[in-house]
Amino acid sequence: MGDKEAAYGQPATSETPFHAVHGAPREQPSRIRILIVDDHAIVRAGLKQFIANEPDMVVEGEADSGGQAISMIRDAHWDIVILDVSMPDQNGVDTLRRIKNLQPQLPVLILSGFSEHQYAVNLLRAGASGYLSKDGDSRDLITAIRMVVQGGKYVTPALTEILVNDLAARQEERPLHSLLSEREFQVFCHLASAIGVSQIALKLGLSVKTVSTYRTRALEKMKLTSNAELTQYAVRHRLID
Repeated sequence: MGDKEAAYGQPATSETPFHAVHGAPREQPSRIRILIVDDHAIVRAGLKQFIANEPDMVVEGEADSGGQAISMIRDAHWDIVILDVSMPDQNGVDTLRRIKNLQPQLPVLILSGFSEHQYAVNLLRAGASGYLSKDGDSRDLITAIRMVVQGGKYVTPALTEILVNDLAARQEERPLHSLLSEREFQVFCHLASAIGVSQIALKLGLSVKTVSTYRTRALEKMKLTSNAELTQYAVRHRLID
C-alpha cells in the first residue's frame, strides 16, 4: 500500500493512535497476589524466594503476627493467604476464624511445622483450603497455591489417609481432640497454653460464661478433669510447642 493504513482499511493519519496501526498492546496476565503470615523472618524469606521462580505468582505482603495479617487483609486485595499455625499474638485457629469472618471467600492455605494428624482436620473444618507441613516437598506448595486459588481444596496423600481413617474409625478410636467443635478446639488450644478463661474471653470476644461452657464440653468429650490434663494431652500430641 502506498500510504500506511490503520486497522480496518482506514487511512492512517498523524492523529491515528499507535495501537490502531500496530494493534492494542497486550495486557500482562494478572499474577496471584500472596500474603505470607509467619512470625519467622527466615521462613517468610525462603517462601518468597521460592515463589519468585513462578511467573504467575507474587508475594505482595508479609505479616509476622495474626493481628498484622488481619489489618493487611482489611486494607488490600489478596488472592490467597499462606498462614502459619503457631504465632505469638494469636494461634492459627484464631487467625483463620477472623480471616474467614472478614472475607469468607479468601482462600487460606495452612503451612505448619506440625504434622497433618495434629491440626489439619480441625483447621479444614474451620475453613482452611488446604494444609501443608513445612517438612513437605516445596513443589507441593506451588501445586497447592494454584489449586486453592481456583476454588479447590488441597490435601496431601498423608492427610487423605487420615481423613479416610477418621471416617472409617469408630468414635472411640479417633483422637480425642478431633471430637471437638471448632469453638471447643479453639478454647482447648488456649487453655492448653495456660491462658486463663477471662483472657480467652477477651481474645475471642465471648463472655466468660460462654468460654467456661466450651471448657466444660471439651473436658467432657476428652474425658479429662483439669486444665493441667489438657496441657499434658496437648504436649503429648504435639498440639502446642
